[in-house]
Amino acid sequence: MMGLLTSGDSHQAAKRIMFLEVPFYDDDLIKLIVRLAFNEFFIALLILCCYYPNQKRKAYVFTFIMMNVTVFFICFTLKKLELGLGMALGLFAVFGMLRYRTDQIRIKEMTYLFLVVGLAVINALSNKKTSYAELAFANGILVLIPAVIERFNNLGKMAQQAVAYDNLELIKPARRAELIADLRERTGLNVQRVQVKRINLCNGSVNLTLYHQASDGDGDGEDATGEEQA
Repeated sequence: MMGLLTSGDSHQAAKRIMFLEVPFYDDDLIKLIVRLAFNEFFIALLILCCYYPNQKRKAYVFTFIMMNVTVFFICFTLKKLELGLGMALGLFAVFGMLRYRTDQIRIKEMTYLFLVVGLAVINALSNKKTSYAELAFANGILVLIPAVIERFNNLGKMAQQAVAYDNLELIKPARRAELIADLRERTGLNVQRVQVKRINLCNGSVNLTLYHQASDGDGDGEDATGEEQA
């Protein structure tokens, strides 16, 4: 009579199934799934808690996730070839310095790109000598530090807005408080200070730069280059 196969026996049977001298299954599949889930958890924290709430750039979210997953699979696959530390550092340097020639990437986006590549390399190349507690600590630090920095950067952050203004009387230095009050009323922005850029006496207008308290929808402020009529 044929006996029942235990779970261990079924795993051994699966390992013995070969196709072109490659086993159908080995224990590294479980490691791959666990490490990938671990990696994606911390990437989600980095993007959802640090990057997107502060930068509001959806286009880079796709880039960061796919770059992280791609580097993770490359590193995990090549790790089985036992190429050593040199391979890890080489891949880390290549992907870390990667620039997209079709578009200019800001320094902050490049830093986040470096972070997502770093997380992928750490999670894919760690071995049995690295405990899950150590791995969680390393990942947590790489997520916590950007979160703290972004939090402090947002305190008192000022956004800029260029406007064309039509009341030349209020641009006099002695009436600066009236000018700010009028701009707050007409724009709905919490204007803190005003800089006079250009005065046009022919049509009675002046170009101003408003500095106001940044809200969630303002981004970094440095990208606000449009001009509004006030």
